[in-house]
Amino acid sequence: MQFLFALGWVVYVIYLPALAEQAGLPRSAVPWLLLMDQLIFVVCDLAVGVWSDRAAGVLGRIGGWVVGVTLLSTVAFLLLPWVAPRAPAGLFVATTALWAASSAALRAPPLTLLGRYVAKPAVPWLMSLVLLGTGVASAIGPYLGLTLKGIDPRLPFALAGLSLAAITAGMVWAERTLAQQRTAVGAPALQTVAPPPALLAEGGGVAPFPGFLLAALLAGAAAQVHTNLVAAPLYLRHAPATMLPSLLPVFWVGFNLALMPASLAVRRFRALPVMAGSLLVAAACSAGAWTATSLEALWPIQGLAGAAWGVGLMSAFSAAVFFGQVGREGFTGGALNAALAAAALSRIAVVSFVAPAPVVAAQWGWAPALLFALGAALLCALWPRSRSV
Repeated sequence: MQFLFALGWVVYVIYLPALAEQAGLPRSAVPWLLLMDQLIFVVCDLAVGVWSDRAAGVLGRIGGWVVGVTLLSTVAFLLLPWVAPRAPAGLFVATTALWAASSAALRAPPLTLLGRYVAKPAVPWLMSLVLLGTGVASAIGPYLGLTLKGIDPRLPFALAGLSLAAITAGMVWAERTLAQQRTAVGAPALQTVAPPPALLAEGGGVAPFPGFLLAALLAGAAAQVHTNLVAAPLYLRHAPATMLPSLLPVFWVGFNLALMPASLAVRRFRALPVMAGSLLVAAACSAGAWTATSLEALWPIQGLAGAAWGVGLMSAFSAAVFFGQVGREGFTGGALNAALAAAALSRIAVVSFVAPAPVVAAQWGWAPALLFALGAALLCALWPRSRSV
Protein backbone atom coordinates (compact mmCIF):
# COMPACT_ATOMS: atom_id res chain seq x y z
CA MET A 1 0.00 0.00 0.00
CA GLN A 2 2.82 2.40 0.86
CA PHE A 3 4.55 1.57 -2.43
CA LEU A 4 1.44 2.40 -4.43
CA PHE A 5 0.81 5.57 -2.43
CA ALA A 6 4.39 6.75 -3.08
CA LEU A 7 4.14 5.68 -6.73
CA GLY A 8 0.96 7.72 -7.12
CA TRP A 9 2.77 10.76 -5.75
CA VAL A 10 5.64 10.24 -8.24
CA VAL A 11 3.16 9.99 -11.14
CA TYR A 12 1.35 13.10 -9.88
CA VAL A 13 4.56 15.17 -9.71
CA ILE A 14 5.65 14.01 -13.17
CA TYR A 15 2.40 15.05 -14.82
CA LEU A 16 1.47 18.06 -12.67
CA PRO A 17 3.11 20.77 -14.85
CA ALA A 18 1.33 19.53 -17.98
CA LEU A 19 -1.99 19.06 -16.18
CA ALA A 20 -1.79 22.55 -14.66
CA GLU A 21 -1.12 23.99 -18.11
CA GLN A 22 -4.13 22.13 -19.53
CA ALA A 23 -6.23 23.58 -16.71
CA GLY A 24 -5.21 27.09 -17.74
CA LEU A 25 -2.77 27.67 -14.90
CA PRO A 26 0.67 29.18 -15.52
CA ARG A 27 3.79 27.15 -14.85
CA SER A 28 4.50 29.43 -11.92
CA ALA A 29 1.43 27.97 -10.19
CA VAL A 30 2.97 24.47 -9.93
CA PRO A 31 5.13 25.24 -6.86
CA TRP A 32 2.07 26.75 -5.19
CA LEU A 33 0.11 23.57 -5.85
CA LEU A 34 2.90 21.45 -4.36
CA LEU A 35 3.05 23.74 -1.33
CA MET A 36 -0.71 23.40 -0.94
CA ASP A 37 -0.43 19.61 -1.10
CA GLN A 38 2.25 19.48 1.60
CA LEU A 39 0.37 21.88 3.84
CA ILE A 40 -2.73 19.69 3.53
CA PHE A 41 -0.59 16.65 4.41
CA VAL A 42 0.72 18.41 7.53
CA VAL A 43 -2.79 19.15 8.80
CA CYS A 44 -4.52 15.95 7.70
CA ASP A 45 -1.77 13.54 8.78
CA LEU A 46 -2.11 14.75 12.35
CA ALA A 47 -5.91 14.92 12.24
CA VAL A 48 -6.26 11.44 10.74
CA GLY A 49 -3.79 10.04 13.26
CA VAL A 50 -5.87 11.34 16.17
CA TRP A 51 -9.05 10.11 14.50
CA SER A 52 -7.66 6.61 13.92
CA ASP A 53 -6.79 6.28 17.61
CA ARG A 54 -10.31 7.28 18.60
CA ALA A 55 -11.93 5.05 15.97
CA ALA A 56 -9.83 2.09 17.08
CA GLY A 57 -10.80 2.65 20.70
CA VAL A 58 -14.48 3.48 20.24
CA LEU A 59 -15.43 1.45 17.17
CA GLY A 60 -12.90 -1.35 17.58
CA ARG A 61 -11.82 -1.14 13.94
CA ILE A 62 -10.69 1.53 11.55
CA GLY A 63 -10.72 -0.41 8.28
CA GLY A 64 -14.18 0.47 7.01
CA TRP A 65 -13.55 4.17 7.33
CA VAL A 66 -10.15 3.82 5.67
CA VAL A 67 -11.72 2.06 2.67
CA GLY A 68 -14.33 4.78 2.30
CA VAL A 69 -11.78 7.58 2.37
CA THR A 70 -9.47 5.60 0.06
CA LEU A 71 -12.23 5.25 -2.50
CA LEU A 72 -12.78 9.01 -2.31
CA SER A 73 -9.04 9.55 -2.77
CA THR A 74 -8.97 7.12 -5.71
CA VAL A 75 -11.87 8.88 -7.46
CA ALA A 76 -10.21 12.27 -6.98
CA PHE A 77 -6.90 10.90 -8.29
CA LEU A 78 -8.57 9.33 -11.34
CA LEU A 79 -10.39 12.58 -12.09
CA LEU A 80 -7.27 14.76 -12.19
CA PRO A 81 -6.27 14.03 -15.83
CA TRP A 82 -9.94 14.24 -16.89
CA VAL A 83 -10.71 17.48 -15.09
CA ALA A 84 -7.57 19.37 -16.17
CA PRO A 85 -8.42 19.85 -19.88
CA ARG A 86 -12.20 20.08 -19.47
CA ALA A 87 -13.03 22.03 -16.32
CA PRO A 88 -12.22 25.46 -14.86
CA ALA A 89 -8.89 25.87 -13.12
CA GLY A 90 -10.63 26.22 -9.77
CA LEU A 91 -12.17 22.76 -10.07
CA PHE A 92 -8.78 21.25 -10.90
CA VAL A 93 -7.26 22.87 -7.82
CA ALA A 94 -10.18 21.69 -5.67
CA THR A 95 -9.81 18.12 -6.97
CA THR A 96 -6.10 18.22 -6.19
CA ALA A 97 -6.83 19.42 -2.66
CA LEU A 98 -9.44 16.68 -2.18
CA TRP A 99 -6.99 14.01 -3.28
CA ALA A 100 -4.25 15.32 -0.96
CA ALA A 101 -6.60 15.51 2.02
CA SER A 102 -8.18 12.09 1.52
CA SER A 103 -4.86 10.34 0.81
CA ALA A 104 -3.73 11.23 4.33
CA ALA A 105 -5.95 8.34 5.43
CA LEU A 106 -3.30 5.98 4.04
CA ARG A 107 -0.40 7.16 6.20
CA ALA A 108 -1.30 7.15 9.89
CA PRO A 109 -3.80 4.24 10.18
CA PRO A 110 -1.25 1.51 9.32
CA LEU A 111 0.83 2.68 12.29
CA THR A 112 -2.27 2.42 14.48
CA LEU A 113 -2.74 -1.17 13.33
CA LEU A 114 0.90 -2.02 14.01
CA GLY A 115 0.59 -0.68 17.53
CA ARG A 116 -2.66 -2.55 18.22
CA TYR A 117 -1.83 -5.99 16.83
CA VAL A 118 1.96 -6.35 16.64
CA ALA A 119 4.26 -7.21 19.53
CA LYS A 120 6.89 -4.56 20.18
CA PRO A 121 9.90 -6.69 19.07
CA ALA A 122 8.29 -7.21 15.64
CA VAL A 123 7.57 -3.53 14.95
CA PRO A 124 10.99 -2.64 13.42
CA TRP A 125 10.85 -5.58 11.00
CA LEU A 126 7.37 -4.71 9.77
CA MET A 127 8.25 -1.02 9.62
CA SER A 128 11.18 -1.86 7.35
CA LEU A 129 8.73 -3.61 5.00
CA VAL A 130 6.46 -0.55 5.01
CA LEU A 131 9.34 1.78 4.13
CA LEU A 132 10.65 -0.63 1.50
CA GLY A 133 7.59 0.24 -0.56
CA THR A 134 8.38 3.94 -0.30
CA GLY A 135 12.04 3.37 -1.12
CA VAL A 136 11.35 1.25 -4.20
CA ALA A 137 8.91 3.84 -5.55
CA SER A 138 11.50 6.60 -5.02
CA ALA A 139 14.19 4.52 -6.72
CA ILE A 140 12.18 3.99 -9.89
CA GLY A 141 11.06 7.62 -10.02
CA PRO A 142 13.78 8.75 -12.49
CA TYR A 143 12.97 5.84 -14.81
CA LEU A 144 9.25 6.62 -14.65
CA GLY A 145 10.01 10.17 -15.69
CA LEU A 146 11.54 8.81 -18.90
CA THR A 147 9.08 5.96 -19.46
CA LEU A 148 5.92 8.04 -19.08
CA LYS A 149 6.94 10.71 -21.58
CA GLY A 150 4.26 10.92 -24.25
CA ILE A 151 1.90 8.49 -22.47
CA ASP A 152 -1.68 9.59 -21.85
CA PRO A 153 -1.77 10.45 -18.12
CA ARG A 154 -5.14 8.77 -17.67
CA LEU A 155 -3.53 5.33 -17.96
CA PRO A 156 -0.87 5.63 -15.18
CA PHE A 157 -3.31 7.56 -12.98
CA ALA A 158 -5.89 4.80 -13.37
CA LEU A 159 -3.41 1.97 -12.73
CA ALA A 160 -1.95 3.63 -9.64
CA GLY A 161 -5.30 4.70 -8.18
CA LEU A 162 -7.19 1.45 -8.70
CA SER A 163 -4.28 -0.69 -7.48
CA LEU A 164 -4.08 1.39 -4.33
CA ALA A 165 -7.79 0.94 -3.65
CA ALA A 166 -7.48 -2.83 -4.09
CA ILE A 167 -4.48 -3.11 -1.76
CA THR A 168 -6.21 -0.96 0.86
CA ALA A 169 -9.13 -3.40 0.81
CA GLY A 170 -6.58 -6.11 1.58
CA MET A 171 -5.39 -4.14 4.61
CA VAL A 172 -8.98 -3.98 5.87
CA TRP A 173 -9.34 -7.74 5.44
CA ALA A 174 -6.14 -8.19 7.45
CA GLU A 175 -7.48 -6.00 10.27
CA ARG A 176 -10.76 -7.93 10.35
CA THR A 177 -8.88 -11.23 10.53
CA LEU A 178 -6.63 -10.01 13.34
CA ALA A 179 -9.62 -8.66 15.29
CA GLN A 180 -11.39 -12.01 14.97
CA GLN A 181 -8.29 -13.85 16.17
CA ARG A 182 -8.04 -11.54 19.17
CA THR A 183 -11.70 -12.18 20.00
CA ALA A 184 -11.32 -15.95 19.56
CA VAL A 185 -8.50 -16.16 22.10
CA GLY A 186 -10.35 -13.91 24.53
CA ALA A 187 -7.86 -11.03 24.42
CA PRO A 188 -9.26 -7.76 25.77
CA ALA A 189 -10.11 -5.01 23.34
CA LEU A 190 -7.60 -2.21 23.11
CA GLN A 191 -8.97 1.17 24.07
CA THR A 192 -7.64 4.65 23.61
CA VAL A 193 -5.77 5.60 26.75
CA ALA A 194 -4.12 8.65 28.24
CA PRO A 195 -0.78 9.78 26.78
CA PRO A 196 1.88 7.16 27.57
CA PRO A 197 4.72 8.31 29.87
CA ALA A 198 7.17 8.34 26.94
CA LEU A 199 5.25 11.26 25.43
CA LEU A 200 5.84 13.38 28.50
CA ALA A 201 8.89 15.11 29.97
CA GLU A 202 10.66 13.24 32.74
CA GLY A 203 12.45 16.35 33.90
CA GLY A 204 13.22 19.88 32.86
CA GLY A 205 13.77 20.91 29.27
CA VAL A 206 12.13 19.73 26.09
CA ALA A 207 9.69 16.81 26.38
CA PRO A 208 11.00 13.69 24.62
CA PHE A 209 8.29 13.41 21.98
CA PRO A 210 8.27 17.10 20.87
CA GLY A 211 12.06 16.98 20.83
CA PHE A 212 11.92 13.80 18.76
CA LEU A 213 9.61 15.50 16.26
CA LEU A 214 11.99 18.45 15.97
CA ALA A 215 14.88 16.04 15.32
CA ALA A 216 12.80 14.25 12.67
CA LEU A 217 11.94 17.60 11.06
CA LEU A 218 15.62 18.56 10.87
CA ALA A 219 16.58 15.17 9.45
CA GLY A 220 13.69 15.21 7.00
CA ALA A 221 14.68 18.66 5.75
CA ALA A 222 18.27 17.45 5.35
CA ALA A 223 17.14 14.44 3.31
CA GLN A 224 14.86 16.64 1.17
CA VAL A 225 17.66 19.05 0.32
CA HIS A 226 20.22 16.31 -0.22
CA THR A 227 18.10 14.14 -2.53
CA ASN A 228 16.05 16.76 -4.39
CA LEU A 229 18.39 19.75 -4.67
CA VAL A 230 21.99 18.72 -4.14
CA ALA A 231 22.33 15.18 -5.55
CA ALA A 232 21.89 15.98 -9.25
CA PRO A 233 24.34 18.95 -9.30
CA LEU A 234 26.90 16.84 -7.43
CA TYR A 235 26.68 14.12 -10.07
CA LEU A 236 26.82 16.68 -12.88
CA ARG A 237 30.23 17.77 -11.63
CA HIS A 238 31.60 14.41 -12.73
CA ALA A 239 29.11 12.90 -15.22
CA PRO A 240 26.90 13.96 -18.15
CA ALA A 241 23.20 14.62 -17.63
CA THR A 242 22.30 11.47 -19.59
CA MET A 243 23.65 9.37 -16.70
CA LEU A 244 21.40 10.93 -14.06
CA PRO A 245 18.55 8.37 -14.39
CA SER A 246 21.10 5.68 -13.52
CA LEU A 247 22.93 7.60 -10.80
CA LEU A 248 20.12 9.23 -8.82
CA PRO A 249 18.58 5.89 -7.71
CA VAL A 250 21.89 4.90 -6.03
CA PHE A 251 20.78 6.75 -2.89
CA TRP A 252 17.50 4.81 -2.79
CA VAL A 253 19.20 1.49 -3.50
CA GLY A 254 21.27 2.04 -0.39
CA PHE A 255 18.11 3.09 1.45
CA ASN A 256 16.32 -0.14 0.55
CA LEU A 257 19.25 -2.46 1.27
CA ALA A 258 19.71 -1.04 4.77
CA LEU A 259 16.12 -1.40 5.97
CA MET A 260 16.13 -5.06 6.98
CA PRO A 261 19.48 -5.02 8.82
CA ALA A 262 18.38 -1.79 10.52
CA SER A 263 15.36 -3.55 12.00
CA LEU A 264 17.72 -5.96 13.79
CA ALA A 265 19.76 -3.06 15.12
CA VAL A 266 16.65 -1.36 16.52
CA ARG A 267 15.57 -4.57 18.27
CA ARG A 268 18.97 -4.83 19.93
CA PHE A 269 19.91 -1.21 20.67
CA ARG A 270 16.48 0.58 20.67
CA ALA A 271 15.17 3.11 18.19
CA LEU A 272 16.50 6.48 19.35
CA PRO A 273 20.19 5.47 19.68
CA VAL A 274 20.11 3.80 16.26
CA MET A 275 18.41 6.83 14.75
CA ALA A 276 20.97 9.20 16.29
CA GLY A 277 23.89 7.11 15.03
CA SER A 278 22.45 6.83 11.53
CA LEU A 279 21.94 10.59 11.31
CA LEU A 280 25.59 11.13 12.26
CA VAL A 281 26.61 8.76 9.46
CA ALA A 282 24.26 10.57 7.06
CA ALA A 283 25.86 13.90 8.04
CA ALA A 284 29.34 12.53 7.34
CA CYS A 285 28.23 11.05 3.99
CA SER A 286 26.50 14.27 2.92
CA ALA A 287 29.66 16.24 3.70
CA GLY A 288 31.74 13.62 1.90
CA ALA A 289 29.53 13.80 -1.19
CA TRP A 290 29.91 17.58 -1.22
CA THR A 291 33.71 17.27 -1.24
CA ALA A 292 34.05 14.22 -3.52
CA THR A 293 36.49 14.76 -6.38
CA SER A 294 35.39 11.97 -8.74
CA LEU A 295 32.37 9.94 -9.76
CA GLU A 296 34.05 6.78 -8.46
CA ALA A 297 34.20 8.36 -5.01
CA LEU A 298 30.79 10.04 -5.16
CA TRP A 299 28.39 7.22 -5.98
CA PRO A 300 29.47 4.87 -3.13
CA ILE A 301 29.13 7.78 -0.69
CA GLN A 302 25.65 8.48 -2.04
CA GLY A 303 24.70 4.85 -1.59
CA LEU A 304 25.96 4.92 2.00
CA ALA A 305 24.08 8.18 2.60
CA GLY A 306 20.90 6.49 1.39
CA ALA A 307 21.56 3.54 3.69
CA ALA A 308 22.04 5.88 6.64
CA TRP A 309 18.79 7.69 5.87
CA GLY A 310 16.98 4.36 5.51
CA VAL A 311 18.18 3.32 8.97
CA GLY A 312 17.25 6.73 10.38
CA LEU A 313 13.77 6.84 8.89
CA MET A 314 12.94 3.26 9.85
CA SER A 315 14.14 3.97 13.39
CA ALA A 316 12.04 7.15 13.47
CA PHE A 317 8.83 5.34 12.55
CA SER A 318 9.58 2.55 15.01
CA ALA A 319 10.17 5.18 17.69
CA ALA A 320 6.87 6.86 16.83
CA VAL A 321 5.01 3.58 17.43
CA PHE A 322 6.91 3.01 20.67
CA PHE A 323 6.18 6.55 21.89
CA GLY A 324 2.49 5.97 21.30
CA GLN A 325 2.00 2.48 22.74
CA VAL A 326 -0.66 1.68 23.70
CA GLY A 327 -3.50 3.73 22.29
CA ARG A 328 -1.76 6.76 20.76
CA GLU A 329 0.08 5.19 17.82
CA GLY A 330 -2.06 7.05 15.31
CA PHE A 331 -1.29 10.40 16.92
CA THR A 332 2.46 9.81 17.16
CA GLY A 333 2.67 8.31 13.66
CA GLY A 334 0.54 11.08 12.20
CA ALA A 335 2.69 13.70 13.95
CA LEU A 336 5.84 12.14 12.45
CA ASN A 337 4.28 12.09 8.97
CA ALA A 338 3.26 15.72 9.48
CA ALA A 339 6.83 16.64 10.44
CA LEU A 340 8.18 14.96 7.29
CA ALA A 341 5.56 16.75 5.17
CA ALA A 342 6.63 20.03 6.81
CA ALA A 343 10.22 19.21 5.81
CA ALA A 344 9.13 18.77 2.18
CA LEU A 345 7.09 21.97 2.39
CA SER A 346 10.14 23.89 3.66
CA ARG A 347 12.27 22.60 0.78
CA ILE A 348 9.68 23.67 -1.82
CA ALA A 349 9.28 27.05 -0.11
CA VAL A 350 13.03 27.70 -0.14
CA VAL A 351 13.26 26.92 -3.85
CA SER A 352 10.14 28.95 -4.66
CA PHE A 353 10.77 32.07 -2.59
CA VAL A 354 14.43 32.20 -1.56
CA ALA A 355 16.62 30.81 -4.32
CA PRO A 356 16.21 28.41 -7.27
CA ALA A 357 17.48 24.87 -6.97
CA PRO A 358 20.86 25.41 -8.76
CA VAL A 359 21.68 28.29 -6.43
CA VAL A 360 20.74 26.26 -3.36
CA ALA A 361 22.87 23.36 -4.57
CA ALA A 362 25.87 25.58 -5.32
CA GLN A 363 25.82 27.71 -2.18
CA TRP A 364 24.08 25.58 0.46
CA GLY A 365 25.41 22.13 -0.33
CA TRP A 366 26.77 21.94 3.21
CA ALA A 367 23.31 22.43 4.75
CA PRO A 368 22.16 18.77 4.73
CA ALA A 369 25.21 17.67 6.73
CA LEU A 370 24.56 20.39 9.32
CA LEU A 371 20.86 19.53 9.63
CA PHE A 372 21.57 15.80 9.98
CA ALA A 373 24.13 16.55 12.70
CA LEU A 374 21.75 18.84 14.59
CA GLY A 375 19.05 16.17 14.52
CA ALA A 376 21.49 13.57 15.87
CA ALA A 377 22.66 15.91 18.64
CA LEU A 378 19.08 16.56 19.73
CA LEU A 379 18.33 12.83 19.88
CA CYS A 380 21.44 12.21 21.98
CA ALA A 381 20.20 14.82 24.43
CA LEU A 382 16.72 13.28 24.59
CA TRP A 383 17.56 9.60 24.87
CA PRO A 384 18.49 9.53 28.59
CA ARG A 385 14.92 10.71 29.36
CA SER A 386 13.18 8.21 27.07
CA ARG A 387 15.13 4.98 27.39
CA SER A 388 12.06 2.87 26.68
CA VAL A 389 12.13 3.99 23.02
